Amino acid sequence: MQGIKMRGSVYYQTSQLVKMIFAEGVKKKDKIDPSHHHYNYVSSYKTMETYRNVWNNLGNYLKEHWKLKNFELITAEYIEAYFEYKVEYYPSKQYVEKISSALGKLEFALNRYSANKYEEPIEYNFDIRQQVLNSARKFKQVADGYHNRVYPDPHLIIHNLKNPLHKIAAHIQLEGGARSEAVTFIKQEQLRGTIYDEIEGQTVGQIWTKEKGGKEGIVMLSYEMYKILKNYIEKNKQFKIKYQEYANDIRNTCIKLGIKPEGSHGFRWTFAQNRIRAYQDNGYSYEQALQGVSWEMKHYRASISEHYLGG
Repeated sequence: MQGIKMRGSVYYQTSQLVKMIFAEGVKKKDKIDPSHHHYNYVSSYKTMETYRNVWNNLGNYLKEHWKLKNFELITAEYIEAYFEYKVEYYPSKQYVEKISSALGKLEFALNRYSANKYEEPIEYNFDIRQQVLNSARKFKQVADGYHNRVYPDPHLIIHNLKNPLHKIAAHIQLEGGARSEAVTFIKQEQLRGTIYDEIEGQTVGQIWTKEKGGKEGIVMLSYEMYKILKNYIEKNKQFKIKYQEYANDIRNTCIKLGIKPEGSHGFRWTFAQNRIRAYQDNGYSYEQALQGVSWEMKHYRASISEHYLGG
């Protein structure tokens, strides 16, 4: 996709994509007819505004967290990261369905835009949104709609990743519960030395991160991994990986090992369950463990941690 450039602000780009799927007054029978040129169009201003608001939010998220400013470069991996980001706070069933519908229309708009622009169009497939939606559809009754994304043997996956830098990123997520946007780019000033972790009873390293919604805080990781990261950054000035390549490495490794791919977020889930057990093993109550892990994962409410437990 080198050389591809949809220029302009997030809002300008979404305005161009709106033109690909919006026409006032289109008849319903034409919208559901695959042979009609208005197939899959939107004819309601209010509905189109709702979809575009989601597109704008997605664009601003990708710009802030992934430095991705071009809608044409959006892939399924970015759609998954965004949708996971949105469903992490127990949204309503109606809300997640609205996001899924909006992302489906974005897929259609991008495919139409690309078909109009290139002799060999880019093919967009955002089916991953349906998988995220299915696991989140019953968020009000988490046990019923629960999809456990914990990796039973995360170290096996990490050991078999092809890129050594991806192994470091995965360890940070597994050991500290960091979101993926926090491990794709780490600067030297983010390294905050070591501290004694009373929960694990050992010295750990600290990384300062800024994640979802601008939330700032410390991510802890093993002393051994902290030294590896620190040495790398001292030699190379920074730690930087491409998210899509990282996601692909995890997915391909899981498939090769016969493990169901749960993306980089699976390491965060595994951290949450392991950390809650560590709190309880150290004498904390279940409620105290939930609150402690919520704070460490940059949440405020203890109930958020139950999302990772299935109830």
